[in-house]
Amino acid sequence: MSTFDPMAAALDWLDAYRAASYSIVNMYSKTALLEYECCGPTTLVGHTAIAHYWRGRFEEQPAGELVDLRPDGDSIAVCYRVPGGAVQALLNFDDVGKI
Repeated sequence: MSTFDPMAAALDWLDAYRAASYSIVNMYSKTALLEYECCGPTTLVGHTAIAHYWRGRFEEQPAGELVDLRPDGDSIAVCYRVPGGAVQALLNFDDVGKI
């Protein structure tokens, strides 16, 4: 029986983002896809690309307070504040708890 709690993992993800901690990259599997639409549809693959994304994100769009956290199908929806408004991330976890 797994003790993995995706809601808790999503909160850990937001905490790492708020702290501007590169530990957030280790929350992704080595073959993870990170898709975002803030500058047009973009897909990043793997730790190197994801680490580069977070380097800029920490400076340009630091995360603020949690607005909402809820299951959304097979994902966890995390809505949080950034400068200029609120955004939502959908986190999909694998069987071992990686995004």
